[in-house]
Amino acid sequence: MYRTRVLARVVRERLRPAVTGRRMSTAAEAEAERCGRWDLMAAREYEQYRRSIYGEITHRALLVDAVGTLLVPAQPMAQIYREIGEKYGVVCSEEEILYRYRLAYEQPWGKSRLRYVNDGRPFWQHIVSSSTGCSDSQYFEELYNYYTTEKAWQLLDPEAEKVFKALRKAGVKTAVVSNFDTRLRPVLSALNCDHWFDAIAVSAEVEAEKPNPTIFLKACDLVGVKPEEAVHVGDDRRNDIWGARDAGCDAWLWGSDIFSFKEGICEIMMCCRGRHGI
Repeated sequence: MYRTRVLARVVRERLRPAVTGRRMSTAAEAEAERCGRWDLMAAREYEQYRRSIYGEITHRALLVDAVGTLLVPAQPMAQIYREIGEKYGVVCSEEEILYRYRLAYEQPWGKSRLRYVNDGRPFWQHIVSSSTGCSDSQYFEELYNYYTTEKAWQLLDPEAEKVFKALRKAGVKTAVVSNFDTRLRPVLSALNCDHWFDAIAVSAEVEAEKPNPTIFLKACDLVGVKPEEAVHVGDDRRNDIWGARDAGCDAWLWGSDIFSFKEGICEIMMCCRGRHGI
């Protein structure tokens, strides 16, 4: 089973010799093996527990993060900032833009407790000017509008459409849970994937940003499930994993716990494997 496979990878890492070539002591190997056996037993017990409550479909809803999990920028952000900015006098290198972007993004946003309010323009104007040193309003509008189009984004998992359609066919609810401004809905529509989901919970609309449990609870409410009946998938340990668990949801870290949506559906729908083209 999926969780067992994940924990088995952890055990193998524990038993693997360090990069220095030194092998674990016998006692350390024995302890790692003992912990590994305990972890595998715990995973199996957890699976059995969920199935005893929910049957063969272990979760009634799959919640998904947007940027970094469902979709990613089609081109590096710093490249786009530089290319569009050249005609407006931006002379910063992509490395400098990226450094300044990260610095600005990580700072507290003093004008609001939320970064993304409505269309997010004030926040993004601050980010763009801080990243490039350019405050030209035409430059900002061109850049801002670019990230509303399908050419700015691409879906991360090529099998995503098949997976989400199979989940919904099996009666599993699906929702996007994202820290984003109101452009998210037109972006998903432009990528022709908005119809894969029963609901979209956007922080700018909910007025709560991950890891605040409120946005996860709102998503659960929108699809009509209890938090403990939902699992959230995202690429940020703090925002996605800790936030979802604080709300009472299960949570899987993208790129660590699962590497594709197909892995997720195989865990949620053990009895349905092969029945819906998966």
